[in-house]
Amino acid sequence: MNIWWIRRDLRLTDNVALSSALAAGKGVVPVFILDEYLIHSKAEKRLSFLFDGLRRLREDLRNRGSDLIIRLGNPEIEIPTLAAAVNADQVFAEEDFSPYAIRRDAKIQRLLPLRLVQGLVIHPPASVTKPDHSPYTIFTPFSNAWRALPRPSSQLSSPKQLNSLPPLSHGSIPETPAVSSFLAGEAEAINRLNDFLEDALLNYAENRDRLDLDGTSTLSPYLHFGMLSSRMMFNAAIDKMSEAKDYYPLKSINAWINELIWREFYQSVLYHFPNVLKESFKERFRTFQWRESQSDLHAWQEGRTGYPVVDAGMRQLSATGWMHNRVRMITASFLAKDLLINWQEGEHWFMQSLIDGDLAANNGGWQWIAGTGTDAAPYFRIFNPVLQGKKFDPSGVYIRKWIPELERVPLQYLHAPWEMPAEAQRLAGVNIGVDYPNPLIDHATAWKRALSSYQSMR
Repeated sequence: MNIWWIRRDLRLTDNVALSSALAAGKGVVPVFILDEYLIHSKAEKRLSFLFDGLRRLREDLRNRGSDLIIRLGNPEIEIPTLAAAVNADQVFAEEDFSPYAIRRDAKIQRLLPLRLVQGLVIHPPASVTKPDHSPYTIFTPFSNAWRALPRPSSQLSSPKQLNSLPPLSHGSIPETPAVSSFLAGEAEAINRLNDFLEDALLNYAENRDRLDLDGTSTLSPYLHFGMLSSRMMFNAAIDKMSEAKDYYPLKSINAWINELIWREFYQSVLYHFPNVLKESFKERFRTFQWRESQSDLHAWQEGRTGYPVVDAGMRQLSATGWMHNRVRMITASFLAKDLLINWQEGEHWFMQSLIDGDLAANNGGWQWIAGTGTDAAPYFRIFNPVLQGKKFDPSGVYIRKWIPELERVPLQYLHAPWEMPAEAQRLAGVNIGVDYPNPLIDHATAWKRALSSYQSMR
């Protein structure tokens, strides 16, 4: 038999590892290893989403006559042990590009025939390089090279029937509360994709940054765990493009495809420069003197900065494990530039909190905002949280949802509530400085401090 080692591909449709294992013949044993490295993570919501996804995958496999084998432990021990138990000819798995995954797979390949196939990305990092085979560190040329590659082939169908398994202990999936904001599983992922394609995609370019609208796909948790393949998403967008009849839908579809390419760009950066997980990509920032303030860091984490759009984002993250991408940028800019706290503190907090927490994308996003990474935002780009709130939550719908103490504040004061006169505070039922905090720092003062600090590193 052959083993299908499931990692970040919790799906039956368009699964190259599963299809390769089936094509090799003799039957397939699906297995997921509850890696001790993973289980000890503090990312409770992400783990809950994963476990729920495993339960739904097990149901899908059982409906086809198979099952899901669960093992708890070190993959370097559990995979060879299972391979010996079922007399496996080969182990098939989707290639991952994180430093840990590369080390793990290299060790296992020395023990048994582990066949790594593509599926995590559309074009693997080694295939999108400069003519001299060196990696891109700027997004636009990477994107141009990526787009110049042949369109990926059509996705693979889900198998209608699978072989039964030999007598094995199937293992249990940990019981944790489901994440109410996101139902796990391939079926939910496909439903969300289809809904997005029929509605929000065509206005994506205009609405994707609006916090008060459902303008994004919310597919990132499903893409992270492979409940949906990036190839399916890309091909669906290209097919939709052929139906578009004017400029605006085409612009929106291209904007969404660009986000898929950004994901692959950061996978490439991590693959070629694994040190970015430990330090700034730009060497000169490795000695940058960040501020240390546990009180400011905790206020940011808990949504108590006094800037409503920042606090709404951090409270949304805490409650749901997800945050709108525009707010990820606003909150990250506030921590790294307004507060001058090390971006790695924010990177760690996001990875601990996000359902879709992805090492490559999270690191790339934080280093972009902090100005320390590849193709980073210029040092002088510092988001003004008041203006950002006014622009992207113009009616205050998002802020009022996540900061109920400001629910009755007039719109003219909502994005800067410390400017509200005492009588207006009384009428709104909120005492600024008591019920809702005053700003941790004046943004204009923080802007000057950040510019001075960053200029010293130039």
